[in-house]
Amino acid sequence: MAYLYSVALVTGASSGIGRALALELSRRGCKVGLVARREEPLRALAAECMSPTCVATCDVTDPAAVRAAHDRIVGELGPLDLCVANAGVGYEVRPDRFEFAEVQHIVGVNVLGAMATVYAALPAMLARGHGQIAGISSLAGYLGLPGNGAYSASKAYLTNHLEALRAELRPRGVYVTTVCPGFIETPLVSKNRFHMPFLMSADKAARKILTALERRRRVYNFPWPMALAVKAARLVPRWLYDWVVARGPVHAKS
Repeated sequence: MAYLYSVALVTGASSGIGRALALELSRRGCKVGLVARREEPLRALAAECMSPTCVATCDVTDPAAVRAAHDRIVGELGPLDLCVANAGVGYEVRPDRFEFAEVQHIVGVNVLGAMATVYAALPAMLARGHGQIAGISSLAGYLGLPGNGAYSASKAYLTNHLEALRAELRPRGVYVTTVCPGFIETPLVSKNRFHMPFLMSADKAARKILTALERRRRVYNFPWPMALAVKAARLVPRWLYDWVVARGPVHAKS
């Protein structure tokens, strides 16, 4: 029996969740378009994949480059069944040493880059009446975390934009899944100097994400204990939330 996805595009494929997703998709028989800024890691990844791949380097903040990467992948591998907007960045932005360029970079990659990816894939999917969009957001998008306001806000934007698209596109045959992980072992979190509860390997996360996508989940929050804790935090009085996070390990980073 043929696998659900024949051709997929994954941004941020050079490392972390994107790399793990690309490998897992290839193991399941899916051809994968590998997108990231750095060509060398993509070539190394392509050599590990068990199915045909297409390497397309681009900066996701450049919509024209994203469109060109999409067109190249479709030209070589065929129409997309799955588009994963995974590329993302995150680092501390503190009010006492604020740099607007840092916020601009986070929003540029996590928001504009994700939307450039989604909207590059949508026209062909809508024309075919078939396809699935997956956006890799974060549990951090549900809360404003001290020191990580720009990152949390960028993921909140992505979550809400995907929610709107999901309602619009599902009747037209295009599914949208918002994926909100907790702490995953990736270069993004390797610099964190605080305890990361329920830390999960990228390989395990990729398998869980693909299971959720295959089931056409609308939103997938994981791991569940972390997701439950985030939901509980949203229910506490704001004064208590402010008091707790102001004394927490994330705020204490320097």
